[in-house]
Amino acid sequence: MNRVIPVVGLVLAFALTSTPSLAQQNARIGYVYPAGSRQGAELELVIGGRSLAGIVSVYISGKGIQTFAFGYAKPENAPTPAIAETVTLRMTIAPDAPTGRRELRLETPSGLTNPLPFWVGQLPEFKEKPSRTPAPKPSLMDVALPAIINGQVLPGEIDRYRFTAKKGQKLVFAASARDLVPYLPDAVPGWFQAVMAIYDADGKELLYADDFRFHPDPVLYFEPPADGTYVVEIRDALFRGREDFVYRIAAGELPYVKQIFPLGGRAGAGNRVQLTGWNLPSDVLSLKFPEPGVFPVFVRKQHAVLSERRLDLLIDAALDRRAESVSSTESFSNRLPFAVDALPECLEREPNDDAKTAQDIAMPMIVNGRIDKSGDWDVFRIRGKAGQTLIADVRARRLQSPLDSVLRVTDAAGKQIALNDDHEDKGAGLVTHHADSLVQVKLPADGDYYVHLGDTQKAGGTEYAYRLRLSEPQMDFDLRIVPSSLNVRGGGTVALEVFALRKDGFTGPIDLSLKDAPPGFRLHAARVPDGQDRVRLTLAAPPINTKEAISLSLVGRSTLGGQEVVRTVEPAEDMLQAFIYHHVVPVSEFKVLVSGRDPGNTTARYLSDLPVKIPAGGTGKLRVAVVSDVSFDQVRLQLDEPPDGLSIKDQTPRRNETEVVFECDAGKLKPGLKGNLILNAYAGKQESSAKKKTTLRQTPMGMLPALPFEIVAK
Repeated sequence: MNRVIPVVGLVLAFALTSTPSLAQQNARIGYVYPAGSRQGAELELVIGGRSLAGIVSVYISGKGIQTFAFGYAKPENAPTPAIAETVTLRMTIAPDAPTGRRELRLETPSGLTNPLPFWVGQLPEFKEKPSRTPAPKPSLMDVALPAIINGQVLPGEIDRYRFTAKKGQKLVFAASARDLVPYLPDAVPGWFQAVMAIYDADGKELLYADDFRFHPDPVLYFEPPADGTYVVEIRDALFRGREDFVYRIAAGELPYVKQIFPLGGRAGAGNRVQLTGWNLPSDVLSLKFPEPGVFPVFVRKQHAVLSERRLDLLIDAALDRRAESVSSTESFSNRLPFAVDALPECLEREPNDDAKTAQDIAMPMIVNGRIDKSGDWDVFRIRGKAGQTLIADVRARRLQSPLDSVLRVTDAAGKQIALNDDHEDKGAGLVTHHADSLVQVKLPADGDYYVHLGDTQKAGGTEYAYRLRLSEPQMDFDLRIVPSSLNVRGGGTVALEVFALRKDGFTGPIDLSLKDAPPGFRLHAARVPDGQDRVRLTLAAPPINTKEAISLSLVGRSTLGGQEVVRTVEPAEDMLQAFIYHHVVPVSEFKVLVSGRDPGNTTARYLSDLPVKIPAGGTGKLRVAVVSDVSFDQVRLQLDEPPDGLSIKDQTPRRNETEVVFECDAGKLKPGLKGNLILNAYAGKQESSAKKKTTLRQTPMGMLPALPFEIVAK
């Protein structure tokens, strides 16, 4: 279903829709069950969500999968409305379909849904029968290992699977639950908190896990004490349950990588990496990557395998973002991220526990090290100059290390000049505890300075690895676009949002553009203003129906050090966790569905100079002309999600022109703020009733192009 439909025709500038554009993500999916299957399988899927009636198409990234829709249900009085509706699909996976992570979307009459992951593997699969009714007692199913076990946990439910094992086997049970549905908007803590246990034939508990280090999804390593039958159990930690508590358990004598060291290396250089884990074919890898980025490293029974695609994404997302194409029938391990950078690298050298034994570092440098015992500190000495800006940046938790770092910078006399425990990386969408540290400090004088790195909890061990960058600012940026699924009428305009992830103090503007887009697609006000980390803008669609959702790509350009830098804009989903927390989680495709037409042939044109300048504590004016084939007496405008403190004070509508007065609350918005305003237009038509009372009936006309604005001093 990943065909790109050639689009012809061109939209006039500032085209609107004379009927409301499709609500973005009005149709939404909350779970897919099962969330994966094996090559060559034929299976039935149940997808739960909202507004799913009348499926038009199913989109699954990659090749080798066919689907057929054949069922829809919407029970009354569902306890969870967001996942009350279900669609049943039949799926066929080709024997040579590439393995790995896919993304599944549905197209319904109300639009294109968000994506959710679907995995294609090679192991035999077992599936608990889908149900909307909790089992009266713990279920028990026999499974033969190795296998992938699929299930759902309903309220208070416990799922158990019986298997046969032999003494001396090295069995891995790795659960995927939060990996499948990263965030639940309407449940606390915001995901299915799975716990697993293993019992012997007499019901004695032998192992238990409610997580794996800092990951909510548990992993068990089991060496059977004797030949016989055993049971693996999975449930929610709080005995909760819903249909979207979906899981997959990889079980058997499977390779599993617990950690790698170092956590990264230099682009273009050979890197010798140590592996630690279970059922691994080797404990050493030799890696070489031609360019910076973040790459997933995984192994199979016979030899190591590396992704050939550059992921170019923030580190915590590397485990589950992209499908890796392989054809072997061997077992594959989990994936761990490997960071590749352009700066020189070195290894930490012990002893370096205090200033007297500090390791000398010539900047710029990335230090690969470990907090290898409880209470350990690693100390590094650099030579600094007055006014020089030092960046000390730890990457550990984002690279799957359990280290909860803390950084201190002291001068030669031992005086502390900077301290940081946690630094939030807004691009690491799957991280909920931002445990990595970052210090940016201007050095007060020439001389020696000491960078102290430890663990906040005073923990340590061989797995507590890190990459510490010591350098002057290396300015750069990454970009994310949300939502990853857009719905728009032909010839219409739709809003989207771009996040700028600025690095090391970069504040410059970033110009956005479409890359290799079909004719008729255009961006309006496509710039992230200087100093801003997000902007809303609009996308105009061609005046014809694309019939299928198409993939679009965007790039961002800015000037760094006198040279133009181009970065790909990564699609993402703005996910809500536990009613309050928002996370921007990367996905693999940016999909746009153009459906329907603009029957009114409506266009808009701004008559005022742009950007509109609005004084803090004052007002600013805009004149806009709207022309349409639809008959109307006046046009009124309404702001769509404006900044808090900015509103429309007044507007004077005429036949083809409206003057809008914007008002700014000086207590909420300060001079210097730049961005775009999104306006929706409504057509007003005078109507007279039987009692000769004249009323104004307003009809939505659509969305105007993004309007650049700036808050200025009064």
